[in-house]
Amino acid sequence: CFGRWHPSPRRGLKDAPDKGAHWCGLPLLTGSDVGDTPEYNPDLLDDPQWPCGKHKRVLIFASYMTTVIEYVKPSDLKKDMNETFREKFPHIKLTLSKIRSLKREMRNLSEECSLEPVTVSMAYVYFEKLVLQGKLHKQNRKLCAGACVLLAAKISSDLRRNEVKQLIDKLEERFRFNRRDLIGFEFTVLVALELALYLPENQVLPHYRRLTQQS
Repeated sequence: CFGRWHPSPRRGLKDAPDKGAHWCGLPLLTGSDVGDTPEYNPDLLDDPQWPCGKHKRVLIFASYMTTVIEYVKPSDLKKDMNETFREKFPHIKLTLSKIRSLKREMRNLSEECSLEPVTVSMAYVYFEKLVLQGKLHKQNRKLCAGACVLLAAKISSDLRRNEVKQLIDKLEERFRFNRRDLIGFEFTVLVALELALYLPENQVLPHYRRLTQQS
């Protein structure tokens, strides 16, 4: 699992283990079949309209239109946002606030390890694809986040053996899982993504722009 390696751009899941099985003692990712998943939209989970919810009011005048957002307590806004998200995506087992919290952890850890924004952007795409497929839940969410960072770093960076080891050390410390579980789960995530780790620019660029604007 050390060093840089290059999988095939895309393969089917015919050789994947059965969903009901366990691999290396870890529960496999389960959720919607890949064929039933809509085309990935990199702006969907980062849509700035999400926090507004029912507190947003659109006012239309003769020559212009404006949006007014009422003041609301952060706790109520978070609750409304998660309820709206759950209604729109009932198959996703995590709240939107938890998903965004995990992404912040991925970004912070990547910055500590001096990974480039494009690497973080790729990790976000992998992670969000798994989220939108309904494959994440409370038990596997941190392993998924860690595996996505590790895969993105291997694909986009020319990491040496000791650098990969340092990254795994940081992931283990930040997400509080065992490195053996992470290395085993890396293959599970790889299969769930159909080995399609090389991403088109239109999927990565929106995340990259947001990351560089936040810096």
